[in-house]
Amino acid sequence: MHNELSCRICGYISDAPHWGEDGKTPDFELCACCGVEHGYQDCNRVSCLKYREKWIAEGARWEEPKMRPDQWNWEEQLKNVSDEYL
Repeated sequence: MHNELSCRICGYISDAPHWGEDGKTPDFELCACCGVEHGYQDCNRVSCLKYREKWIAEGARWEEPKMRPDQWNWEEQLKNVSDEYL
């Protein structure tokens, strides 16, 4: 089941929906994990695929390393991404 709180790129779950309650109003905030700007680089499936590919190729590094959970696994986190953006 898709989680409305998860990043379309990396699946990181935040406290508020990045695309608003209506799913159409982006907050233009950066993801603490992959660094995507919600509403810009994650606006459609193709842009999500390209950004995710680049993020993974560069080592799936955290934008805000202090927020990275212990035992974090990017492959497991990706399971939170909606099929619509995979």
